[in-house]
Parts: sequence; C-alpha cells; structure tokens
Amino acid sequence: MAVGNGTTKEEALVVSFGEMLIDFVPTASGVSLAEAPGFLKAPGGAPANVAIAVTRLGGRAAFVGKLGDDEFGRMLASILQQNGVVDSGIVFDSGARTALAFVTLRADGEREFMFYRNPSADMLLTEAELDRDLISRAAIFHYGSISLITEPCRSAHLRAMEIAKEAGALLSYDPNLRLPLWPSPEEARDQIMSIWDQADIIKVSDVELEFLTGENSVEDDVAMKLWRPTLKLLLITLGDKGCKYYTKDFRGMVESIQVKAVDTTGAGDAFVGAMLRRIVTDQSALQDEKKLREILRFANACGAITTTKKGAIPALPNEAEAQEFLQRV
Repeated sequence: MAVGNGTTKEEALVVSFGEMLIDFVPTASGVSLAEAPGFLKAPGGAPANVAIAVTRLGGRAAFVGKLGDDEFGRMLASILQQNGVVDSGIVFDSGARTALAFVTLRADGEREFMFYRNPSADMLLTEAELDRDLISRAAIFHYGSISLITEPCRSAHLRAMEIAKEAGALLSYDPNLRLPLWPSPEEARDQIMSIWDQADIIKVSDVELEFLTGENSVEDDVAMKLWRPTLKLLLITLGDKGCKYYTKDFRGMVESIQVKAVDTTGAGDAFVGAMLRRIVTDQSALQDEKKLREILRFANACGAITTTKKGAIPALPNEAEAQEFLQRV
C-alpha cells in the first residue's frame, strides 16, 4: 500500500520493528554506575520510542517485537497501549526476560550503556511469530540494527522487511549503533551495511557516520559515501548543531534549536518519529525541498524538547508542545 498525497492521516500507519526495554537512568548526572545514588526506571528501546513519538504527535503507529512474559514486559506493553500504539505485533516469551539497560549520564548529558541481555526476549523473535498482516499494512516500516545481531531475530527482521517492501511500504532505517552489544566493531559495520541498499530513508548520527566511513568529518563528500541510488533521503544528525539532508535532487542543512540538555536519551528517536509522522502523510516532501526543510525543523524541535527531560518515552513531546516550542523560538 503505497501512500501518496491523497492519503488520509487515519490510513497512514508507521510500523516500527525491534526492541523495547527498560532503561535505568542515574538520578545524578556525571557519575559512574557504581557511584549513582539511585536509578529512574524509564521505558525505552529505539523502535518503540519512534512508534510512541509518532502517536504522541497525532499519527498512527504499531510496534512489532518480543517482550519477556514478566512484569517489565507487561508494563512495556501497557505503555504502548496507553500511548495509542497498535500492539497486535507484540509476542511474549515465558522463557526469557525483558531486556534492561543501565544508562550512565555524563555531565554533558551524553550517555554510556551497560546492557542485560543474555538472551533477552527481543532477541528470540522468530519469523513464524511475525504479524504479517500488520506489517503489510505499513505505509512506512521502520527498524534499527540491534535486531540484526543474533538469530532468530535477524531472520525475522529480514523477512519483515521483505513483507513490508512487497506491500509497497517505504523502508526507514536508523542503525542506532550500540557497540557493546556486537561481537566486534567489524561485525557491527558489516551487518549494519548488509541491509543498507534496501532502505528508502536512512538516518545516522555524526558518530555513526564516522564509524561507518572511517572518517572524522561530516562534510558532504564523506556523507555521500553512504549514499545509494536506491535512497530517497539520507539524514545526518549533528546533535545540537542540527541535521544535514541529502536526496537525489537537493541537499542542505537545517539548524538545531538550542536548549539546555539534561538527558539526550531518545532525542534521535523523537527526531525520527517526528520526521516519519509528517512524511507518512505526504511523501511529496521527499521531492520538495521547502516541505522537507519544514519537516526537519519540526523534527529538530521534537528532538530538542526531548533532551530537556530525563528518560526517552516520558520526554517525547506531543503536537501542542512541539508547536508551542516552535512559536517561542
């Protein structure tokens, strides 16, 4: 089901595939995990964050993934439901726990991760457990790279991409590099790039750009090493500096909106969710630079708002909050 300009907002479904977990965020910034006096329990996981970011902004989203049949897993499913995310793609595993991540906040608001996945339920999703009907209803199918790390989830991920593509969805890819989860940097790079050519929209951070190209630069010639003729849009996010965009017809940069960052967790997911929320209802923005720049300014605003609060999902803005913020700046 390809979505064009005439698509109503009610029909335009973003289906997000991958992991959902609990982030434990220190109550004090700038300390190690061992020194933290306490932790704030925050639901997270990039694909789930993106789905909720879409619904918070008035869009329609679904989540496909596996959770542990435990209190944390049921809590996460409940959070998706409370945020209006279609949950028919969730399955529960009684033999594996929901993943946990302890997130150290440095003094500058940037993060370091320690994961508890041995294996966690999200890693055990199988092809047979996919909700194929839900995936085939996607106007945009969004995913990361963490679900590529181990089987059986890797095969389920690849099959889900095929189902979505065959049904006419745009494929959206945010690699969301988490090196501690991979066997080696080389394996991470190889697997992240193994599905590169299949995406229509790709978003990478400046750190991921350096990792994937081996060059410490965000200049256009470096970014274009990640360009493929199959792409409709390549985005490089530059933290508090904004984002660069590349299409086959035009390229440019949209400045960020300056805020005092408390916690950058979820900012990239807020950006992606906001961007997909707008593109899913009007794909002409992929060929219209003026429209695209407006969308990216909106996405930058949503990312900026998210950094002013702790945790990922609790910090994601709604439409009214985003619009009010944009009017103030």
